[in-house]
Amino acid sequence: MKETLPFVMLFALLAGSAFGADPQPVAVYTFTCTGSQRARFGPCPNGGRPDSLIQGSDGNFYGAAQVTFEGSQAPEGESTSVGGVVFSLTPTGTLTVLHRFVPGPNKNYPNGNFPGLLTEGPDGKLYGYTTFGAVDGCYGECGYGVLYRLDRNGSGFQVITSFCSEGNCGDLRPTSSAMVTGTDGNLYGTVAGNGTLYGSIFKVTPSGGSYETVVAFNFASGEGIPSGLTAAPDGTFYAIALGTIPAYLLHYTPSTGVLTTVTLNFPTFNGFFNSAPVSGLTFGPNGNLYGLYAVYAEAGTGLFEVEPDGNNLQVFPQYDSIPGGGSPDGVLLGSDGNFWIANYSGSDIYGDIMTISPTDGTLVQTLSPFSESASVGAFPVELIQAKDGTLWGSTYGYGTASTGQFADGTIFSLNAGLPPR
Repeated sequence: MKETLPFVMLFALLAGSAFGADPQPVAVYTFTCTGSQRARFGPCPNGGRPDSLIQGSDGNFYGAAQVTFEGSQAPEGESTSVGGVVFSLTPTGTLTVLHRFVPGPNKNYPNGNFPGLLTEGPDGKLYGYTTFGAVDGCYGECGYGVLYRLDRNGSGFQVITSFCSEGNCGDLRPTSSAMVTGTDGNLYGTVAGNGTLYGSIFKVTPSGGSYETVVAFNFASGEGIPSGLTAAPDGTFYAIALGTIPAYLLHYTPSTGVLTTVTLNFPTFNGFFNSAPVSGLTFGPNGNLYGLYAVYAEAGTGLFEVEPDGNNLQVFPQYDSIPGGGSPDGVLLGSDGNFWIANYSGSDIYGDIMTISPTDGTLVQTLSPFSESASVGAFPVELIQAKDGTLWGSTYGYGTASTGQFADGTIFSLNAGLPPR
């Protein structure tokens, strides 16, 4: 860790008061694969590399693990890891595989490969993307995947749409964000590409399982990638264009089909390096929108705030100086009024959990329990808050495994003393 001694003393005081005595995550479930820890090559019966987690309306947790075979060389000589599962997990740690993504007869993955983030729809079904698949003759990391749904008991799996049509993928691909439910009972999400440089918003109607593009983005300049959607209390959605200078705040109203775009002029640092948003948006305790930014060619990440109409953009000083920004997984507003962040690489390469103040963007605390030898594994990629106030998350690799096995990520819980939601 890079904190100075005074900061460590301050953290100790904070941990003993607002956050309880040194809260640490606990592994609830560890994904294990058959093979040696050193070689890290072999099948993963219940999946590996978990990168998605939600709490369902029934109180259980649901998620996706990206692979069912892990290693530098997969079956049939292909140099990739493949497969994946959708799973359920009880709060006490009982995991059930609901669906496996398996290859078809032509070395393809017609129903997808490498599942990503999940959403529970208003019909109680699970909706999600896969990153790859749906291309004939494609064993591993090719194709832009599918959008699918299934029941919470694992039955009724259905591919809603493929992001490749008859092997022609074009430039259409889902963004790495979960779909959100609108007040109209439909699900909405974003894709990059779709025949333009900028992407679009799509709608899924649960009653019939139909997929429809409802509006296309136009960021005016630069290619850009749309973030996922953030639902507002009034039934509208917000997003931000990632990778563009200037940045663009997007506001979509489903009832009218109107998309408005506001230019956000992020500042220049040192008179040369531009800053730009690197995460989607989250509503803060004051009703404003918050996200994370990074500075091109400089290390570190910071918090920004903007009013929903695009006014009064405030860019707070960077809260860390990790090269590349440390790969934060967005911002979660905790019930304590602070932002919580799963930082994939972190200050020691294995990842951190960070708490950020929405008032001034300063770092409140850093938890760094992750490593190759830690029971919770390494590289946190997801962080959510359960209804009872406990934080839950997933790590992308490692953990504790028996002889003849290696661990390939965990689901962990963290009791940080936050009040119930």
